Amino acid sequence: MRLGFFGLALVCVTSFAFPVSAHHSHGNYAMDDFTVLEGTVTEVLRLNPHSWVSLEVEDGSAKPTVWLLEATGPRGLENNGIRREDVVPGDAVKVRCHRLRDGSPGCLLGFLTPMHGDTARGHGVEIEWD
Repeated sequence: MRLGFFGLALVCVTSFAFPVSAHHSHGNYAMDDFTVLEGTVTEVLRLNPHSWVSLEVEDGSAKPTVWLLEATGPRGLENNGIRREDVVPGDAVKVRCHRLRDGSPGCLLGFLTPMHGDTARGHGVEIEWD
């Protein structure tokens, strides 16, 4: 009985001693090439585990298409040097992203270049968002 309790305790202690890491698959994105988009940011959501950027893109139709761009979480954005004020709704941006395989307007955001004209907020500087 005592040996069984010790064995259970050992398993519990060792399972908490190692860090747990999760991997999120990018299988729903076409990772073999980048799609380039230019548009206006309508929303930036810094959420865990992934942040999201909504981008309104003029594609020649009567109504602009809203693209949803998946990025790394808030901590990853901070680690890449991206501040909250660098990209805000209303900003013009250029992005390089991996499209959804099903063709819907969504991407895994690789790189974003602010085109808002404010050098203090990174105008013209491409930064990795994933």
